[in-house]
Amino acid sequence: MDVDADVSVIGQFDRARLLFERCVFGGDASALAVAERELDEVEADLCLARGRILHARFLERHEEDPRELPLFERAVGLYRQLGNVPGEGEALLWVGLCYQVVRDDGVAAVPALERSYELAAAVDDKLTLSYAARHLGFADLAADRMEAARWRLEESVRLRREIGFMPGVAAGLLAVAELTAAEGNRSEALALLDQAASVAADSGALGTLRWIEETRADLTRAG
Repeated sequence: MDVDADVSVIGQFDRARLLFERCVFGGDASALAVAERELDEVEADLCLARGRILHARFLERHEEDPRELPLFERAVGLYRQLGNVPGEGEALLWVGLCYQVVRDDGVAAVPALERSYELAAAVDDKLTLSYAARHLGFADLAADRMEAARWRLEESVRLRREIGFMPGVAAGLLAVAELTAAEGNRSEALALLDQAASVAADSGALGTLRWIEETRADLTRAG
């Protein structure tokens, strides 16, 4: 089998075996560096994927899995070593989310989120950029920097609209509505919740729609 064939057809591990054989039996020592790099890419992607699953499980159960943060940190290191800027930016985002969401440590989250934002901007990764902006907005909100928080949260919504990530737009509008309510503008907040509910329903974001309706009920009772 040709080791230069499409990797998606023969599989990364089959390719690693063939590169091993190229070195051992064919005398091509350069095959080892190729194999190591490709396996590092697989490991980085796997760490990121496993970490995201553990993060989703935390959102469901509210119990931290101690493997989550090390997985994301390993992905950061591997992507950085590989020179994969989009991957490093995304992995740093998840490091920041782990600190902010799972460990409730907004201060520790900010450096990773800021670096994620910088890297995502450098490669025009608008999805990662939208997440980093959103969670930097939450950090500003926690520090009572209301104007900065609004700018970040609205930036996140704009980026998500640009790429057609409509479930994310619904979640973003909900965050802006909550900020608006905290500022004392109840009527504008309710209007934003209406927009958020419409987008959530149209995009099938039923979980977000439940959050929106819960926020609307709380705001209505408070009014």
